[in-house]
Amino acid sequence: MSLLSIEDLKELVEQPQGICVSIYMPTYPAGPETRQNPIRFKNLLREAEAKLDELGISDPSRLLQPAADITEEDWQHQDQGLAIFLADGFFRSYRLPIPCDELVVVSEQFHLKPLMPLLTRDSEFYVLALSQQEIRFFEATRYGIHAVEIEGMPKSMDDALQYDETAKAGQFRISTSKGGTANSAQQAGSFHGQGSPDRDDIKQDILQYFHIVDHALHEFLRDKRAPLVLVGVEYLLPIYREANNYGHLLEEGVTENPEILKPAALHAQVLPIVEPYFSQAEQAAIEHYQEMTTTGKTSADPKEAIPAAYYGRVEQLFVAVGVQQWGNFDPQAMELQMHADAEPGDEDLLNAAAVQTLLNGGKVYAVEPEKVPDAAPLAAVFRY
Repeated sequence: MSLLSIEDLKELVEQPQGICVSIYMPTYPAGPETRQNPIRFKNLLREAEAKLDELGISDPSRLLQPAADITEEDWQHQDQGLAIFLADGFFRSYRLPIPCDELVVVSEQFHLKPLMPLLTRDSEFYVLALSQQEIRFFEATRYGIHAVEIEGMPKSMDDALQYDETAKAGQFRISTSKGGTANSAQQAGSFHGQGSPDRDDIKQDILQYFHIVDHALHEFLRDKRAPLVLVGVEYLLPIYREANNYGHLLEEGVTENPEILKPAALHAQVLPIVEPYFSQAEQAAIEHYQEMTTTGKTSADPKEAIPAAYYGRVEQLFVAVGVQQWGNFDPQAMELQMHADAEPGDEDLLNAAAVQTLLNGGKVYAVEPEKVPDAAPLAAVFRY
């Protein structure tokens, strides 16, 4: 089992259609309750087998076998939830950093709505851990953090400036754009050798070092809009801000030596800084929906919003986590069927609408039911 990444989610969204089994289960990460995990999971596998039988799938146990082979050791390393995805020749299992309800869905695509909070790009942010001895860059969400190797990123100040007491080579101060990434005007670079007065000015060396770091980040962060948070001792942060050209660097940072912090500790310290940013973005999206209600470009009617998601009309979709609307939609015949209870061959239409919105470049806000505008299971803002 592994932790879920954005790339994993994209793979699940793009998985070719066929019989797909999605299993969700809340798990106990520690304590004697962990013994219940495999017992409850076996019950869910039996439920999945029964659903496959209803669809006339021959030998359903063959399709489910990879999940049945989860080892005792796997059960000892859980988080808040477990998600299993099976199809012919396809098996993925993930520990989830978010809680989920028990759910088994068998349909022609994976059921991903419980994961939508991990998919929304408004929960992404970056962390740059600064010190003279080490530079680390991280991608993160509300639920996790992982290190990213940036091409051309120096590992330390010595690595960036490439000097030591016996070095003969000079250093090159990289030209940088003035006033952020939108301005193409360049500041002139300067070359200085070991004998330069700058060599004795530690602040100038640190500034040059941070210009090199910023230059390496420039390509990676091009066209990105996620917030960037700095972590470092207090005197380093304003120096980096002087070198920075990324337009979404947050004013507040973490003033602590990052060399002593593991990724999980970094995440815990940065999260309170970015949470207000995310709440503002979600609230702004809700206000945008409300502003658009008089234009005819919004709908909280599933019979209108679900087909619109398939046809690429949905710009923003709010969808309730933990709520299902069973049925099916034929985009060729433009026929939508909705059922109060799940019937063989049904899928969760709210999940389908969310997946189609993502595939068509729209944004999905997976929120608690009471946060969906108009007190509906889903609400959409249309492109046209």
